[in-house]
Amino acid sequence: MSLLRVEVDDLRVIHHAALELSPGLNVFVGRNAQGKTSVLEAVGLVSRGRSFRTEETRTLIRRGTPALSARGVLDDASTRLEVTVSRTGRRMAVDGHEVAPVAFAGRLDVVVYATDRLRVIRGPMRERRQFLDRGASALWPSYRSLVREYERVVVQRNAALQRGGQALEAWNERLTETGAQLRQRRGAYVARLAGALGRGFAPCEETYGIALTPEPHLDVEAERRALEGELAARAMAERRAGLSLVGPHRDGVRLTIDGEEANQMASSGQARSALLALVLAAAEVVREERGTRATLLLDDLDSELDEDRLRALCEGVAHDGQALVTTAHEAWAERLDGLARRFVVEAGEVRPA
Repeated sequence: MSLLRVEVDDLRVIHHAALELSPGLNVFVGRNAQGKTSVLEAVGLVSRGRSFRTEETRTLIRRGTPALSARGVLDDASTRLEVTVSRTGRRMAVDGHEVAPVAFAGRLDVVVYATDRLRVIRGPMRERRQFLDRGASALWPSYRSLVREYERVVVQRNAALQRGGQALEAWNERLTETGAQLRQRRGAYVARLAGALGRGFAPCEETYGIALTPEPHLDVEAERRALEGELAARAMAERRAGLSLVGPHRDGVRLTIDGEEANQMASSGQARSALLALVLAAAEVVREERGTRATLLLDDLDSELDEDRLRALCEGVAHDGQALVTTAHEAWAERLDGLARRFVVEAGEVRPA
């Protein structure tokens, strides 16, 4: 599923924009701070009901206005999605009828490549776990529910540890049950990503890999027993810290470039390539699972990446799926003529080139 049309009102610097999108490649060109990324952010809102740049959705509202709205029409020409964000809350609607977030999500799949997401490659382990859990949660509502339940268990177990261990045994049992399930589900998603990485984007013949540490066991019961052993081994340390020190919320995610740890050896260009490869692998898993392509939101795509490889990528996208790409380099965008529908973004105004 892709977007035929997107309309935006009062989102960051954009007062109003109404765009007819190509089912293939769409390129938004303009200087920095003109509103290019805000267009992508609007599509993220239409897909997920939230921004991919901030958890504080209300900060997207254009200064001096009471609310923002983002509306999209899908390529079945009949499904209309709308998100309105005011200072007091958020409203989502499908075909003019207000719906709960759970009923809104999943109608338009997007995956995002953006410079601030380089923390997935270079940042703390928490960023990599969140990348995995958000991607899997977008595909499977049951995964999202499992993550939320596990997070609740960890909070309650931490409270029990801070009370000196009162009711700890019961929370140990809940943590091993939900933690074993989450490790299994996360491991299955990582296996799908690893397969897609092996077949996907590989500039300069680099190879990318992803794996979990510890590696999940083959069945949930074996995973539960492993977690029990980890809890027993760290029991004293947990009581001293008053925190749960083992489980999926502390597990490692290993990202590699040619077998080496990406966060330790990657140059700036390699880190961007690895992130792009990971994003494209996530999009491939969406295609495998849904049978349709996710819309790619690729912000500042041409920064520090090899132009020949990028053109090959853009050619592939132009003929097989939808992508919205931003760039500050007009000459690069012009070289995509014939492949892309091009838009100029200036001072919050968006117009066809």
